[in-house]
Amino acid sequence: MAESMPAVPREQSGRSRPLWREPGVWQLLTVTALGFTSFFLTLGSVPLWAVRGGASDASAGSVTAVMLGFTVLIQTMVPALQRRVGSATLLALGLLALGAPAPFYLLGDHLPGLIAVSAIRGVGFGLLTVVAARLVSQVAPSNRQGKAVGLYGLAIAVPNLLAVPAGAALTSSNHFFWVAVLAACPVLAIPLVRVFRGSDSTAVSSGESGKASPHTSRAPARHGVAGAVRVAIVPSVVLLVVTLSGGGLVTFLPIALSDGQLASITLLVFGITGTLGRWQAGMINDRIGMRLLLPAALVASALGLAAVAAALPGSGDGNAGTIWTVAMLAGAAIFGAGYGATQNLTQIAVFARAGERHAVTASAVWNIFFDAGTAIGSYGVGLVAATGLHLTGTFVVCAVLVAAAVPAAIAAGTRG
Repeated sequence: MAESMPAVPREQSGRSRPLWREPGVWQLLTVTALGFTSFFLTLGSVPLWAVRGGASDASAGSVTAVMLGFTVLIQTMVPALQRRVGSATLLALGLLALGAPAPFYLLGDHLPGLIAVSAIRGVGFGLLTVVAARLVSQVAPSNRQGKAVGLYGLAIAVPNLLAVPAGAALTSSNHFFWVAVLAACPVLAIPLVRVFRGSDSTAVSSGESGKASPHTSRAPARHGVAGAVRVAIVPSVVLLVVTLSGGGLVTFLPIALSDGQLASITLLVFGITGTLGRWQAGMINDRIGMRLLLPAALVASALGLAAVAAALPGSGDGNAGTIWTVAMLAGAAIFGAGYGATQNLTQIAVFARAGERHAVTASAVWNIFFDAGTAIGSYGVGLVAATGLHLTGTFVVCAVLVAAAVPAAIAAGTRG
């Protein structure tokens, strides 16, 4: 039987013990991996299942829109709910709501039923994302926060790489049954949440004592809830402009490229370097801090997007296409690295600025901006492209927007 987390400052743990052996770390990574596997398995496959049932391409997208809408709605409520029932209970409810309804997709492929199931799962996903992100700052010693956030990012990124194409492939080959069954996997992680039963009392204790790491220190609890929201806004805005661009790239690049194989390879490269960027940025941050690292991630993101935009018109044109294809892949790789690093570093920043006592509020703000940015990019990039800029010009606009956020990135690297 799992033991609850001890109410002692996490700073007392040394570097001699592997991070995964710290109380709660491997449990959190397992919970995260199973939860996001469920989410990513159905992200592209449920809309495809809806199309198989007769829905139009446009209306099928409402399945994802409704799910993320309920995700953002519940994320705004998590801080208040956490104070009432505790992190462990919320995490268990999130895993249950995300996983248990998934087999009900098999009751039919009509849009209203699929939307109803997705709405419930969106509530579960919102609870999972906020609580799990907050627990990252709690289970690891403060001088290893960057590495912990990197491992947390890896637990999300690997399911992203594997589950999205797997779900689409299973559905396309008429095996959606397995998607719906496998998407129930978060339920298996519910017994693991018992280890987090003491995390809320630990948060109060560790928020007021212990030495602070120079780069990822926990701010004293000098902010109220409103103050915690305020200081989390700047890093979250930086995150939003990058995830907006990423959402646009993932959604519209396959539409813009006539070569479906090139689109798949480009997105795979983007995913791989995003995974590596999110993982490695935390460990680099532990050594040098984010004052220069976060602005560098944004510069890389802007340059990568600009390269993708420049390569897009010629990426499929005969002999010249070879050069542009290389530029496309290089741009996607650079943007992916900056995209992943920005996620990691802004997550560290909101916790450092808000303080441990208001980590749940900071986590909610960060997750809301993440999901909102992705949703805006997935819809808004198409609207801008339709004005006559086309996708090439729209990606240039995105690159300029990311570059314009560099001053905010510099500010985000300072204490709130």
